[in-house]
Amino acid sequence: MLSYPPPIVDRKIRFALAGCGRISANHLAAIEKHADRAQLVAVCDVDQKALDAAVAKTGAKGYTHLDKLLAESKADIVVLATPSGLHAEQAVAIAQSGRHVMTEKPMATRWQDGKRMVAACDSARVRLFVVKQNRHNTTLQLLKRAVDHGRFGRIYMVSINVFWTRPQSYYDGAAWRGTWEFDGGALMNQASHYIDLLDWMIGPIESVQAYTATLARDIEVEDTGVMSVRWRSGALGTVSVTMLAYPKNIEGSITILGEKGTARVGGVAVNEIQHWEFAEPHPDDEKVKNASYKTASVYGFGHPLYYDNVIKVMRGETAPETDGREGLKTLEVLIATYLSARDGRRVALPLDY
Repeated sequence: MLSYPPPIVDRKIRFALAGCGRISANHLAAIEKHADRAQLVAVCDVDQKALDAAVAKTGAKGYTHLDKLLAESKADIVVLATPSGLHAEQAVAIAQSGRHVMTEKPMATRWQDGKRMVAACDSARVRLFVVKQNRHNTTLQLLKRAVDHGRFGRIYMVSINVFWTRPQSYYDGAAWRGTWEFDGGALMNQASHYIDLLDWMIGPIESVQAYTATLARDIEVEDTGVMSVRWRSGALGTVSVTMLAYPKNIEGSITILGEKGTARVGGVAVNEIQHWEFAEPHPDDEKVKNASYKTASVYGFGHPLYYDNVIKVMRGETAPETDGREGLKTLEVLIATYLSARDGRRVALPLDY
């Protein structure tokens, strides 16, 4: 059993944010929402323009280098919203400085890097949080409860679709996007939260088989991918992902077919319950009517709820929902998928350790 630093109960939890790009607004808004228990003390980015904007917006001290932030800042926890391929080295440095780590998805782009992050945080006796805010969507919470309560009976088939669009200008907007080293492709980056549903929602996976392709974008990685999944329970499933949907983001969905129930959560980002039918009634059925919500963002609204859990963990009030080991589950499926597509073979889980 790992021992961590004592809970922080006599002051606000101090956060630092490394990476002031596309997703940073969600983190800044979440910290502000919990201003009674949390404060942002530092921001960091190598892009001076992005850094200046974050400093102007938050009033936090700005740094262009993480090392200097770690040397000077009094942050308790450093949030990594940087390119995914940088997470491992940055997480190790943060852990060695005695700070806790919170990282955006995917936690890393390589399997060994993900394990290295967990080992470094364990060695330093600090926590590693991996952001999985979509788990807090009201729609997915209801679906998860239906699975956990056994309402589907035996689950036969699962289908996940992510039909979004990322134009060439998106990839051209930053040199790291669309690269193997720093980003990963449509499956690893954009669909990461959907890959997370495979294990979290349905259970341990027995094997995967996949195809990937770069059909239209000038990038190193795939813009389109499909995978077949077999769970240890015997259930079968498919995942279809593309960043080439015309002319905009069309669908982010999960459908579960079981012996006693069928449910589909769709919309542009699993924000609408589109089918909900079970053999036996349950009080949750009434909640379905008000669970769907409108969204213009594929990120959803789960970041404040995720931060609430992190803050409570830091205060000694609860256990972490998604730590580094939970993050490894998603990374393992992603790496297995890429190995399958590369080698043209079925890949069994768990991977060789």
